[in-house]
Amino acid sequence: MAFALPVYHPPDFGEPPLNTAPVVSFAPAPANGLAPGNYHATTIFPEYLQVQKGRWVLLQNSRMDCVVALAPDGSLQVKEFRHLRQGEQVALGRGENGEEGIFVHTGAFAQPQPVAEKFAFRTQPSRETSFSIDYDELYELLPYERDHGFILWVAGPAAVFDRDSREALVSLIRQGYVHGLLAGNALATHDLEAALFQTALGQEIYCKRPVPLGHYHHLDALNMVRAAGSMARAMETGLIKDGVMHALWQAQIPYVLAGSIRDDGPLPEVITDALQAQDAMRAFCSRATTVIAVATQLHSIAAGNMIPGYHVLAGGRVRPVYFFVVDMSEFAAAKLANRGSLAARSILTNAQDFLVILERGLSKRWCPPG
Repeated sequence: MAFALPVYHPPDFGEPPLNTAPVVSFAPAPANGLAPGNYHATTIFPEYLQVQKGRWVLLQNSRMDCVVALAPDGSLQVKEFRHLRQGEQVALGRGENGEEGIFVHTGAFAQPQPVAEKFAFRTQPSRETSFSIDYDELYELLPYERDHGFILWVAGPAAVFDRDSREALVSLIRQGYVHGLLAGNALATHDLEAALFQTALGQEIYCKRPVPLGHYHHLDALNMVRAAGSMARAMETGLIKDGVMHALWQAQIPYVLAGSIRDDGPLPEVITDALQAQDAMRAFCSRATTVIAVATQLHSIAAGNMIPGYHVLAGGRVRPVYFFVVDMSEFAAAKLANRGSLAARSILTNAQDFLVILERGLSKRWCPPG
């Protein structure tokens, strides 16, 4: 059966309390990067602002913890505080049910709730949970998204520490299931280390045996690529012949490598300014329709905070954004939800098993893109 997006249920603005709601108020930003008092902070949910009586506008390209600015052309822009400019008109109001001209629509994609007992076991996901249905749903969702959406991966270095998982991710890239990648210096560095030395942090990526002076390998990889000038140049010259970054380069798939304080090197393509990295990641997150975050707690939370629960398509059609977080740690999955990414679904397993199972399942159903 072909995958179909769930139906979006818009609010009924003709019914109370929305039919008597006031028009939203705005006030000027008192200085660059500073919001006025009583500013409205956005959430992950679809949000409507009544800019004129009877005219409710749905926010586009939203993200949580931002403000809403009224552009000179009358459109609404969701902006980070640091991007505000003095005098910009900023939406005001902490009410979320229309009482201040703002409605946060939490039931946009609501499905009937299954009948449940008052007391039941295993109501929260854990490492004991069965995730078979999650894989089956991904097997249906991802072919649809490959052709109609933007699949964004957020990956940690564990994805390339194992030979089979590294090859599985390369296969997913070549089959068209990766439209963009967010990662740090480590994933790229250890992928290049594997290409050059067949190790990851000094261990063979298949046998897991430490090799003599293996702890130098990631540093040697960094040094060799920095000497080449860039990863792209290292691939053009044949220094790097395989791996995840090579597959991305071959397919011309964009990525953002956001640096951190502990980075070695880093690689020339790594963005070391945190705010520049956030802006670059935000450009990807605003396009994402499905996000798969694998074994990277901090990057998963960062991406989760930039991705709303919905996406507005051309013509005004509204669809959900799917977010899967894959980690062995229940804590990592729970922390993402606790930081506001309420729609994130957890699959509690190791990165290697997830990638191999996902790739095998999709390959069995593989057909050319388009």
